[in-house]
Amino acid sequence: MSQTTLTLSSKNYSSWSMRGWLMAKLARIDFEEVIVAPDDAGARAEILLLSPSILVPCLTYKGIRVWDTLAIGEFLNEIAPKAGLLPKDQAVRAHCRSICGEMHSGFVSLRQALPMNIKASFPGFKIWSKARADIDRIVIIWSECLQAYGGPFLFGKISMADAMYAPVVSRFRTYGIRLDGELKTYAERIWDLPAMQEWRAAALAEKEEIEELEVEF
Repeated sequence: MSQTTLTLSSKNYSSWSMRGWLMAKLARIDFEEVIVAPDDAGARAEILLLSPSILVPCLTYKGIRVWDTLAIGEFLNEIAPKAGLLPKDQAVRAHCRSICGEMHSGFVSLRQALPMNIKASFPGFKIWSKARADIDRIVIIWSECLQAYGGPFLFGKISMADAMYAPVVSRFRTYGIRLDGELKTYAERIWDLPAMQEWRAAALAEKEEIEELEVEF
């Protein structure tokens, strides 16, 4: 086994796993995947937002274990600085860290009301007010970044921030959240990334289902 591994849970349902995996891909490091089945009690609890801690994904690099998604991003930026996971300019880097932190700790209503499910499609899905407020805030974040840094990604070049918000792109597609103009173009660009295509193909190939996330509620 490679000395670098990344422990993941479901590729269809786990937004945290997607974030960690995309960051490792963006860092261009070689790693092997260790998959924890969705029916594992711990993995299931995390996917259903019932766990007090998020321990997947977990990066193991030369014996060093890093298991928080933000920590994984910071660690990857240290070992692969040329990949540009964080912007070089201090002020821009601070902005990037701030919106990554907001994604990491916030948008609880969005996570609960619109769980990630790549295989599913729920057009016309009823969006409740609290989830709508989260969506509106994400739209503001994306718009401000694209306008400030000129695109095509949130901070010009692809970065940790794009990996952190990639599951939102998936959620918006699953639940038919409309985007226009540069926001639609940005979301499509993330969806069509080669790494995202690889992840989506693996998600579609998964046989396991979590019944609680297969109900259109």
